[in-house]
Amino acid sequence: MSTPIPDPANPLEAEIAPDIEEVRAGADSPVSEEAVLTVDGLDVVYEVETPVHAVQGASFTLRRGEILGLAGESGCGKTTLAYGLNQLHRPPARITGGSVTFHGRDGEDVDVLALEGEALRAFRWSRIAMVFQGAMNSLNPVISIKAQLEDVFTTHRPGMDAAARRARSEELLRLVGVDPSRITAFAHELSGGMRQRVMIAMALALDPDLMIMDEPTTALDVVVQREILQEILRLRSELGFAVVFITHDLPMLLEISDRIAVMRAGRIVELDTAENLYFAPQHPYTRRLLGSFPSLTGDAGDFLRAGYSTEGTR
Repeated sequence: MSTPIPDPANPLEAEIAPDIEEVRAGADSPVSEEAVLTVDGLDVVYEVETPVHAVQGASFTLRRGEILGLAGESGCGKTTLAYGLNQLHRPPARITGGSVTFHGRDGEDVDVLALEGEALRAFRWSRIAMVFQGAMNSLNPVISIKAQLEDVFTTHRPGMDAAARRARSEELLRLVGVDPSRITAFAHELSGGMRQRVMIAMALALDPDLMIMDEPTTALDVVVQREILQEILRLRSELGFAVVFITHDLPMLLEISDRIAVMRAGRIVELDTAENLYFAPQHPYTRRLLGSFPSLTGDAGDFLRAGYSTEGTR
């Protein structure tokens, strides 16, 4: 499906479309056709008194270096799906069907759902890392940033000596735009944006192939949000990792994602490029989501491209 030409008379399209095009279609785009993760028919059930089928038949292939946005309303199953990608569920949640296959750079395919014990623990941080929802408040308040960063290496790289751990920790802070002198600080001595950057640094510590980011800009002001998003795009471009970016903020995903999966009631109802999703959404729920966001230049609902209506989609 070809991308429609932006309408220069529409101020919204004139502003947003060039940004989208620049992020995904630039000459330095790190996205390749090589797959890094394949999800096929994933089902997750919360086995409570009345079982809840939280994820139903989720299927997609993530390319190396790609940013896949995962959008939808609260409770639609976004985080549950993300947890299924590296077996982070706890009872009563249980994966009841489907497969998750990780494709290593060495050509080795890993059946993620078959991993357990030490093999699963090692896989989670070195191949797939996660920045959890509310992560900026997840730092231990009584332990320094240095101790928390170095704990990753003590656990996963026990052969590293103290000097190497310190050097790598400082390198990670530089990478995410934090002054290495702050390594001895405690969480309460850092701003919200800096704490979020530290969490991203931790997730990058072992050079994973895939980063799962669950609403990493929640509770940050819009200026800091923009800085964090720019850092994520820069790091993705430099390091080449793929990203699953979870948020209910569909306009944000239109700016940063290569493709977007829209979830509703546990199902992926639409999966397409960001351009196609903005210019020609196919599913009624996607059109309702787009229509729910206010426009800076027009009336409520003007975010939805002209020619599509939210009427009759309930």
